[in-house]
Amino acid sequence: MHPISGPAPSPWQQRALVPVLVSLGMLVAIISSLGAPLIPTIASVDHVSVADAQWSLTVTMLVGAVATPAMGRLGDGPHRRKVILTGLAVVLIGSLLAALPLGFSCLITGRALQGVGMGLVPLAIATARDSVPPERARSALSTLSLTTAAGVGIGYPVTGLLAQSLGMYAGFWFAVIATTLALIAAAVVLPASPQRPAHPMDVPGALLLTLGMTGLLFALTQAEHWGWGSPRLLVLAAVSVLLLAGWVLQELRTAHPLVDLRLVRDRTVFAAHLTTMMGGIGMYLLISLVTRYVQTPSSAGYGFGSSVVVTGLILVPFSVGSLVAGRVVRVLVRTQPPVRLLPVSCLLSLAALLTFVFAHGGLWEVFVTMALAGLGVGVNFAVTPGLVVGGVPAHETGSAMSFNQVVKYIGYSTGSALSAVILQAATTPGRGLPPESGYRTAGLTGCAVWAATAVVAYFLTRSSAGRTSARVRGGHPALAADNGPVPDGGSLVRPTGAEQ
Repeated sequence: MHPISGPAPSPWQQRALVPVLVSLGMLVAIISSLGAPLIPTIASVDHVSVADAQWSLTVTMLVGAVATPAMGRLGDGPHRRKVILTGLAVVLIGSLLAALPLGFSCLITGRALQGVGMGLVPLAIATARDSVPPERARSALSTLSLTTAAGVGIGYPVTGLLAQSLGMYAGFWFAVIATTLALIAAAVVLPASPQRPAHPMDVPGALLLTLGMTGLLFALTQAEHWGWGSPRLLVLAAVSVLLLAGWVLQELRTAHPLVDLRLVRDRTVFAAHLTTMMGGIGMYLLISLVTRYVQTPSSAGYGFGSSVVVTGLILVPFSVGSLVAGRVVRVLVRTQPPVRLLPVSCLLSLAALLTFVFAHGGLWEVFVTMALAGLGVGVNFAVTPGLVVGGVPAHETGSAMSFNQVVKYIGYSTGSALSAVILQAATTPGRGLPPESGYRTAGLTGCAVWAATAVVAYFLTRSSAGRTSARVRGGHPALAADNGPVPDGGSLVRPTGAEQ
């Protein structure tokens, strides 16, 4: 445990710390999931297209991709407590903006501010690592790791129930109340920050990543409206790519990068990050497709006309599948090299998309689809932490896992935007709903991506199966769904010089 400044916490504060940290992770998972079931409702209430309404989900994930490493850097020194409390305050302001009926722009601004909360999970895990007694630390980290998967299964039905009973904004008012309680609890319970030197923030890196990712996603969503060959689309895409290239150069040459890209050179680590990003794309591509499909009225020739409550319940099998996958992986890695499970996770996700494309005549089939998707994503998110840890030096664990979080959130935002683009492209001008063939096209696109990812993951990890198996079974962390517990002394935020 690292030295902590300030007075020692009281016994009741020590007992309350883990529940409060878990509540932070659960809050973040619920808030991040507020968008998907409400997308058709947002489009109707705010009189925007469904593709534009999709930004209520995309913008949260996009901000999360940038906020996670930035908050990790800010919270890595002597200011962690202040960063956590400030992050919760920003989420509270965003929740309030989203809850007020002030129009679509205000809603999107609020959802963007809520995305800052996605950077709280790594800080919560780092706090547990530093402040929880060793005999309770591993259990606490495991519980924290499972909250993001469990939160999706809770967030979607809660959102649906509130929206159906009290209106679209009720879910955001729930977020206001939950965030207020979390902020008060954190202010009372969080320990003082560790006594570590602060490193300068990589502001140019953060700006380049934000502008580059925003430009690419905006170009993707506007491609159908502007035309795929329009000059402004091509210019925007080219500028965004140049900005991201500049970000890569900035991260490689600065002394204290936002994300240390040098750690991606190991083939196994690269494969883990690649499948994590594709897992994020596939996860939110499928979630966005399914939530829109089941709410489509049957008069369109497809869909079930389901309420937002039923739509939310469809995501419960996904969470259950993710949790089951975490348990199964723990057993399999005792006898199988973990790298072999990366292609397996891709094939499970491929099976989920194939099931949705060819078998969606009944709601029970959609439930099966989401359970398969949960297994696929759960296996991937359970295996990758151990592979990343096994492929980088011990003192670089935090930076490597921070990058894994970044690519995951980039995958989330890309998958969300991609689903909207494909369905919008299939929609006949003047009609509000895409034909069923649009969903088939989107599903098959996802299938092609998953098949290619499985092949690439297999060839990247084929020669390192034995080496990685020995590393993971020789003492690296027990794996769990999503983030997975990190090894003793590692966290999801970048380590400081004191740790190195």
